[in-house]
Amino acid sequence: MFEAITDYDTDDRGQVGIGTLIVFIAMVLVAAIAAGVLINTAGVLQSQASDTGSETQEAVANQVEVVHASGTVSGDYVDKVNMTIMKSAGSEAIDLSAMTVQYTSDKDDVTLTYNSTATPASLSSGTTFATENITGAGDSSELLNTDDRVKLAIDVATINGGNGLEGGGSASVSLVDQSGAQFTYGISVPSTFGDKQVVEV
Repeated sequence: MFEAITDYDTDDRGQVGIGTLIVFIAMVLVAAIAAGVLINTAGVLQSQASDTGSETQEAVANQVEVVHASGTVSGDYVDKVNMTIMKSAGSEAIDLSAMTVQYTSDKDDVTLTYNSTATPASLSSGTTFATENITGAGDSSELLNTDDRVKLAIDVATINGGNGLEGGGSASVSLVDQSGAQFTYGISVPSTFGDKQVVEV
């Protein structure tokens, strides 16, 4: 009763429809795969950003500060440097046993690690530093509260294999805690000592 309006067979229309459907399904599958990749990548980036943010916050907030520093005099040299340290406000607990000390002078550049057996008075090492608790609830290997004070000793005479820092000499000490936060203190030795056995540096 009905005739084809166009010259081609009606079966051709069905073939074109199936082809279009296949292309559509393929596009949907590609879009789904791409969306999955994007969601997975976004999750990984978010995790990395969160970790980086936490590490950066610790590096900024966690600080070891030098309250006071003095040197013991031996002849015309300072042979040992004693620093009173504390943790800055807002810092988490500082593990001194995981801390490193970078000592740099015009002759030496060494990295010192924690010495658990020596005290500041008995320290005789060019590769380690020693600590001693002064005040606070923590022991000599940690800073828990802002009112904790610990003495940190460096044997500069043994480090440079000589007498130590001479009058007018200088050096820098960088304290790097377990989070990577760094505090740098400049040591400046007086040009003359007089009859003093201990001088501020």
